[in-house]
Amino acid sequence: MKKNNVLIIGAGGVGRVAAFKCAQYRDIFHNITFASRTKSKCDTIVNDIYAKGYTSSIRTESIDADKIPELTALIKDVKPDIVINVALPYQDLTIMESCLATGVNYLDTANYEHPNTAKFCYEPQWNYDEKFRQNGILALLGCGFDPGVTNVYTAYAKKHIFDRIDTLDIIDCNAGDHGYPFATNFNPEINIREVSAKGRYFENGTWHTTEPLSIKKVFDFPEGIGQKNIYLLYHEEMESLVKHYPEIKRMRFWMTFGESYLTHLKVLENVGMTRIDPVIYEGHKIVPLQFLKMLLPDPAILGSQTKGKTCIGCWINGEKNGIKKYYYIYNVCDHEACFAKTGSQAISYTTGIPAALGAKLILTGQWQGKGVFNIEQFDPDPFMQEIGNWGLDWIETFPSKPNPILENS
Repeated sequence: MKKNNVLIIGAGGVGRVAAFKCAQYRDIFHNITFASRTKSKCDTIVNDIYAKGYTSSIRTESIDADKIPELTALIKDVKPDIVINVALPYQDLTIMESCLATGVNYLDTANYEHPNTAKFCYEPQWNYDEKFRQNGILALLGCGFDPGVTNVYTAYAKKHIFDRIDTLDIIDCNAGDHGYPFATNFNPEINIREVSAKGRYFENGTWHTTEPLSIKKVFDFPEGIGQKNIYLLYHEEMESLVKHYPEIKRMRFWMTFGESYLTHLKVLENVGMTRIDPVIYEGHKIVPLQFLKMLLPDPAILGSQTKGKTCIGCWINGEKNGIKKYYYIYNVCDHEACFAKTGSQAISYTTGIPAALGAKLILTGQWQGKGVFNIEQFDPDPFMQEIGNWGLDWIETFPSKPNPILENS
């Protein structure tokens, strides 16, 4: 039997979880190489994996994912069957280029971000479709949770629940508490760029733009989480879902934020600390947001003290056999339980598991293709059949009433 080689690039919280899951499924991921700019981070994670009883060796390497020659040399040396990119979104294109140069399949969890432009857009990666097809290899984009699992939920709903989807609301709640007045649960630079950008939603064939966090509603979350304020954001999975499900009349993305987070963010915006353009300080160019990132707690240290739950899912209204139908499908994760399993809080846990499972489905031939794909373009059934056993249970409900997002009084 052919031995599968996998190369994981990125040793943050998501990389930690992806490495744990690949080590857990060594019948699929026979040879694992784990690489990051700082090799010692990989070594620490690998030692934690060994401490959990996964004893097969994992090779670690140092790599600058901004440098195509370095990446290409490492890929040629490792000879992976797939590269799992869980590095920064700024590095998506360099890693894709290196996969093209070596003829290796590619997978990531978030769309490309230009360092100097806060713009969530798949186009730069979609533009590689022809090259990947010509090289006979596959690139799978957005195989995290949102994007990722939420896309699969939508594909599953269209295949099994609806003849037609009319409205889709993706609702992301982090009801966890890490004890800090202000901290982010994943890379601070990416998180703050995402939250401070203008909101967008799709309705009746048109994109509508809103001021950042200007639309607030209330949602009553299940599993004891209760009512939380949710804010309309733009998120990249909407771009691909609109493309692949043009029937949808309205699509929105919502996320919860605590008052302390929003208050601190507003102050930081007002004093210019969220700017991504360089400023001159004592003769040196610095980017305020990058400097702020250095001052904030490292998300990797939050896992041990974060308590509470996440709840991410899709509320879908549509029609089946001429009858209106309502559907809410979601996952709930407990931060402390996730940390006990992998040493990461639930934000990283819910992103790293889908990345590893997506790689597994590609390696086993259950997902096949040549070119650049978003996850909803593949059959959702193999993913949905396995994701619960991999650690992300899903709950589906069939409410008797439409979407319960309430207007604030």
